[in-house]
Amino acid sequence: MKPGAEEILLDRDLSAIVIPHGYRTSLPRGTRVRVLQTLGDSATVSADFGGLFRIDPDDFPALGLAELPRPERETETSRPLEERVWEVLRSCYDPEIPVNIVELGLIYDCRVDPPGADGRSDVQVKMTLTAPGCGMGDVLAADIQLKLEKMPDVGRAAVEVVFDPPWNQSMMSEAARLQLGFF
Repeated sequence: MKPGAEEILLDRDLSAIVIPHGYRTSLPRGTRVRVLQTLGDSATVSADFGGLFRIDPDDFPALGLAELPRPERETETSRPLEERVWEVLRSCYDPEIPVNIVELGLIYDCRVDPPGADGRSDVQVKMTLTAPGCGMGDVLAADIQLKLEKMPDVGRAAVEVVFDPPWNQSMMSEAARLQLGFF
């Protein structure tokens, strides 16, 4: 199904995260939703009563969406770890903006430590949000941490949300500005 193409009548209650507040809720059976985007490994829907909601991939079938294939990055180790970490970061999206968090300029720092005795490296990420009051920060940080820690050669991942310096549109890549029409 093409995002935004049709309304879907939910035939069961559906777990969701309220955008931009970041708290869990349930969309009740009988709610009409429209899929706005499916990027990374979540979907953003609008509900007939208003509001935006993030849906996790486990609930894609309720939206008529195919289950996502497992990313190769969870098992691949042939390329340098830092390169693969940045690939994982590029697979994360702000649920309101159809551009990944790296191109949006939300990643301020990414450090990959040398491997420890177990052959695994710890990763530290500093990121920001497009708006300091956005409640999605903890949700995005947890997503990033989970994705990084699924990598076989990553031990521990720590994601810190910071607001200094404050984010602004000039931090976006040229490709992101073009995609969003900011030229």
